[in-house]
Amino acid sequence: MYIIVGLGNPGREYENTRHNAGFCVLDQLAEKENISILEKKHRAVIGKGVIAGEKCILAKPLTYMNLSGESVRQLIDYYKVDEKSELIVISDDISLEPGQIRIRKKGSAGGHNGLKNIIANLGHDTFIRIKIGVGAKPSGWDLADYVLGRFSSKDREAVEDAAKRGADAIAVVIAEGPDAAMNLFNGSKKET
Repeated sequence: MYIIVGLGNPGREYENTRHNAGFCVLDQLAEKENISILEKKHRAVIGKGVIAGEKCILAKPLTYMNLSGESVRQLIDYYKVDEKSELIVISDDISLEPGQIRIRKKGSAGGHNGLKNIIANLGHDTFIRIKIGVGAKPSGWDLADYVLGRFSSKDREAVEDAAKRGADAIAVVIAEGPDAAMNLFNGSKKET
């Protein structure tokens, strides 16, 4: 069984912001796999389904970004998955261009507060993550204002495309493993 967590902030005021790229990928995955994310459980809204022949829980934490790890910890404890190989976390990344994807099996939080809180709650940094590029913060901008801001129309198009590829990447991670997904999707902006 896999737990797939899209990071973001709940509430209409945060819809379509850079920080909600994880929610966008999860929405694409849910639509593609015909999974409804409606049930409130484990401080998240979750949906259950099968992807690439494996049972999966799709989860959007309701804790707000900075406390995402509290929901992730509850999900792992309840469903008893191997957090190092059966947890997939999707987040935004300001070090990647809008539309770029990077898949990793471990690593630091890179300044991302949601990932930082997950690492703190797990006690390690070894879990599969899919990062969606949202672009670098412009000089002089406050980081919080930037990640809670909305995309330009050009960037929105690139990130929507990345959300679709992110959903495809998750299916590859489950079917063929993270290394295969990394080879196919890392750094690319379009399918080759």
